[in-house]
Amino acid sequence: MGGGVFYYIFSSAALITLALYHLISTTTAYLKSPHAYIAKPYYPFSSSHRFKYLQLYLLILCLLVAFAHQTLVSSDSDPLLKGSTPVHRFTSLQSAAVLFLFLILSLSLLISDSTSLLPLPSDLFFALASAVFFLQSSSSASSASVQTSDLQAKCDSVSAQISALAALLCLILACQPRMFVADVGLGGAVCLQGLWMLQTGLSLYVDAFIPDGCHKLLDVVSGVEGSTKCELEDSRLRAVAILDLVFVVHVMFVVLIVMVTYGVIAKSYGVRRLGGSYEALPTAASSVADSSSNHIQMKALTGTQA
Repeated sequence: MGGGVFYYIFSSAALITLALYHLISTTTAYLKSPHAYIAKPYYPFSSSHRFKYLQLYLLILCLLVAFAHQTLVSSDSDPLLKGSTPVHRFTSLQSAAVLFLFLILSLSLLISDSTSLLPLPSDLFFALASAVFFLQSSSSASSASVQTSDLQAKCDSVSAQISALAALLCLILACQPRMFVADVGLGGAVCLQGLWMLQTGLSLYVDAFIPDGCHKLLDVVSGVEGSTKCELEDSRLRAVAILDLVFVVHVMFVVLIVMVTYGVIAKSYGVRRLGGSYEALPTAASSVADSSSNHIQMKALTGTQA
C-alpha cells in the first residue's frame, strides 16, 4: 500500500466522525424540542469553554492536512490523465481550492460562534456550504472526465453525485431550517462520502480489493504510484457493476446508521410515536403526581356529591 491509500483512510475517518457527531447532535436537539427545532451548522462539543470548539479545531486541522496534500500532489506527474502533466496539476489545484474554501467556511464559523466580529446567520452559512459542495461536485466530475483509469473515473463520478446531493440538502436547509429530514440527510450524505472515500482507496490501491481483470499501474520512470486499469471491455463493465453494487451496500449501511442512531437516542429520551407526532413518555414522578391529582379530584367530587 502506498501513501495514497492512507490519505483516503484519513479522509474517510474524518468525514465519518463528523457525520456521526452531526447526526447524534441533530437528532438529540430535535427530540428534546421538536416544535422549537432549527437546523444548526455547528453543535458545541461540550459546555466547558476548553472543549466547546473541539470539533471545529479538529475539522480545521483535517482540512489543513487535506489542503497541503492536494497542493503537494499537484506537483507530481500522473500518467493516467488524458493530456500532459499540466492537466493533472490543474485538477489537483482545483481540488485544493475547494478544500481551501471549506477551510475558510470552517474558520468563519469558528469566528462567528466564538466572537462578535463575524455574526454569520445559519441560513447564510448553509447557502455558502451549498455553493462549496456544488464546486466540489463539479471538481470531481471534471476529474472523472479526464481519467484514463476506469475505476478512478467511476469513483470520482460517484463522489461528484454525493457532493451534489449534499449541496441540494444545504440549499434546502438554507430555505427551510426547520426541516429535520434534510438535516439528517445532510449528515447521512457526509457519512456516505466518507465510506465512499474508503472504498475508493481500497479499490485503487489495495490488491485484495481490485476487481478481477483489472490491475494496478505503476509509472516505473518516476515512481509515481498510479491507479488501476482494466484491459478488456468485459472486465471494465464487470468492475463498474461491482462498484455500483458496493455503492448500494454503502447506502444501505448509512440508512441503518441513521435508523439506529435515531432509535437509540429516542429510547434514551423516552420518546414514543402517537398518531404521526412524537411525545415524551411519562416518568415515574409524573405518574405519581397524576395519580395524586386524580385522587384529590375524586375526593373533592365525593364531598360535593355528599
